Amino acid sequence: MTYGKTYDSPFCSGKFLIMSTNRLHISPRYQVILAGICALILTVGIARFAYTPFLPVMLSETSLDKFTGGWLATFNYIGYLSGVVLISFLTSLKTKFLFYRINLILAVLSTLLMAITTDMVLWSILRFIGGLSSTAGIILAAGFVMGWLKQNGYKSALGIHFSGLGLGIAIPGIVIVIITPYFNWAEQWLIMGVFGILFFLPAWFLMPKPALQNAPTADFTAPNTKWMRLMIAAYACAGVGYVISATFIVAILEGMPSLSGHGNIIWVMLGVAAIPSCIIWDKVAERIGETRAIITAYSMILLSILIPLFSESLLLNVLGALLFGATFAGIVSLMLVYVGHKFPHNPAKAMAKLTISYGIAQLIAPALAGYLSTLTGNYLSSLWMAAAVMSTGIFFVWRIQRFEEKLLIKTSTH
Repeated sequence: MTYGKTYDSPFCSGKFLIMSTNRLHISPRYQVILAGICALILTVGIARFAYTPFLPVMLSETSLDKFTGGWLATFNYIGYLSGVVLISFLTSLKTKFLFYRINLILAVLSTLLMAITTDMVLWSILRFIGGLSSTAGIILAAGFVMGWLKQNGYKSALGIHFSGLGLGIAIPGIVIVIITPYFNWAEQWLIMGVFGILFFLPAWFLMPKPALQNAPTADFTAPNTKWMRLMIAAYACAGVGYVISATFIVAILEGMPSLSGHGNIIWVMLGVAAIPSCIIWDKVAERIGETRAIITAYSMILLSILIPLFSESLLLNVLGALLFGATFAGIVSLMLVYVGHKFPHNPAKAMAKLTISYGIAQLIAPALAGYLSTLTGNYLSSLWMAAAVMSTGIFFVWRIQRFEEKLLIKTSTH
């Protein structure tokens, strides 16, 4: 794949941004990585997951309740899944790049417009659009960054890129902690939308435009159907564990008497823990192998889910949040890079196909969690469900590991 430059932008702000990065002597490699990180912060951290720390204030200041709050999260994931399915059918890099830029615009607009209504239908539409836009950071930007790194002779790991998931929680989370005492729920959404423009600019202007379609790799052999089925099942399990914690963790912690008032701060700490996590998990995968690293990460997520089930200790729940933060982005990075390596001719499309299962899990789980919380009056039943599913996911990854070990033995004997 070859990439053009976006330096011919007619927008003054784009020219200024590019000139500024050049004057700061930021190499093209880090400009591309910066663009990807900013895309993640905008589309995932703000457009998609600002809703999580905003949920408690919306529950207290609007007509939103736990059940409808869960349904709003579900519409968010319907949007995300719709975007992923669409990307899985796209083959033209030109079309993918156009979709990427459209989603950057939608991320800003869907955040700003949350403030102007309390109508559930409109909120649902906006959460759908916010979810749709998040594909720009997780799938499209990841594919563009991986392709550019590979084309230009760099290691095609995405640990630095996916640090944007942690930054996307930590940076908006810090803003929310600062503004919550002074502004109501609607004003907070407006502030967050304006804040998102800061990340829109580098995500738009510094991401290189892919000029040509990938050429197929001559020695490429696609994994067989059994391998892909196991991957899909394993990633779906991770989606359930991830989405229940990511959507409801602040509300869960705020609902514990000993943790009331600490939810947003713990959310920020979770995001801070996620910032270096993908880089660390890259190193772990290099040391012990990709499947063993994934099993380890799944086990840590499981532990983070179990802690609030057995303790209301502030210290232990902070530890659980840090474990979750240090792991969830790592699982995304490990799984997408893993499948990207298996399909080097078109990593974004392969990532999208795998992520459909993750998206379906995220579509079903929040609504089910909201329903269970309504029946029981708390979110603990949802955590038990997430723990059971993550345990199943560990089994599926173990099966992938065994499958590949047998394949390796079979190949070596021939």
